Amino acid sequence: MSRYLPGPEASMWDPEQYALFASHRGRPFVDLLARVGAERPRLVVDLGCGDGPLTLSLTRRWPGARVVGLDSSPQMLDAARVLDTDRRVEWVQARAEEWDPTTLGAPVDVLVTNAALQWVPGHLDLLPRWVDALADDGWFAMQVPSNFDAPSHALMREVAARHPRAEDLLPVLHRAAAVAAPTDYLGVLASLGLDADVWQTTYEHVLDPEGVQRSPVLEWVRGTGLRPVLDVLTDDAERAAFLDDYTAALDAAYPRQPWGVVLGFRRTFAVGHRPPGPREPGRRRRLGRA
Repeated sequence: MSRYLPGPEASMWDPEQYALFASHRGRPFVDLLARVGAERPRLVVDLGCGDGPLTLSLTRRWPGARVVGLDSSPQMLDAARVLDTDRRVEWVQARAEEWDPTTLGAPVDVLVTNAALQWVPGHLDLLPRWVDALADDGWFAMQVPSNFDAPSHALMREVAARHPRAEDLLPVLHRAAAVAAPTDYLGVLASLGLDADVWQTTYEHVLDPEGVQRSPVLEWVRGTGLRPVLDVLTDDAERAAFLDDYTAALDAAYPRQPWGVVLGFRRTFAVGHRPPGPREPGRRRRLGRA
């Protein structure tokens, strides 16, 4: 499942925790790929593939394509390989900042990165490298969370600010919110010669309708945005103090309704298509087909 490529300071990610809300987390991927018009791509890349289910869906959509899934988390890649019983995907451990598309040996027909780039500060500067790797008639598709001002994240920062380890917690939380405005993504993709389509969607996720989880929003962020906090708070008492304070704040912000707990989640989508034909003068040449 496409998600994040954490930096070198991050610790282990938990595929089971992340998968608790797999259907909700997978919906933006489906909505993103619905705007990609590739018919018979030869090479498809999922940058930030996570634990694999959504990457495997690319092999079903394009059964003739070579599919490569990249992620920085060995735990997520191990989970992905277990799912890939037919060995359809090339699973590669790599960080977004360091990945060199030329190592693929061919231009990319579809490059998708879903819920990953928020973990990559300065990723706007990486877009030209990735777009340059596209084939003629190639597609670039990305999706990032844009909910860092939502109560789930604002309260996380507030609780961190009053925690005894505030000096350690606040910097890692701010580093995890490296997302640009939709107009910035549109401007970069259009300036690189792509036909760009950028939009935002807010999902109203109904969590835990059965009422079996103490705090479903807490369980949601445990798999993603709360990870930097949990990485810092390795002492059980310090971690428990933070989680007690944070859970109480979430209870007030996300009250349980008869139908479940509603989590509003805004996301930004950007799709760029390279029209067939000659490239603009001065642009670097791409790899040719073998």
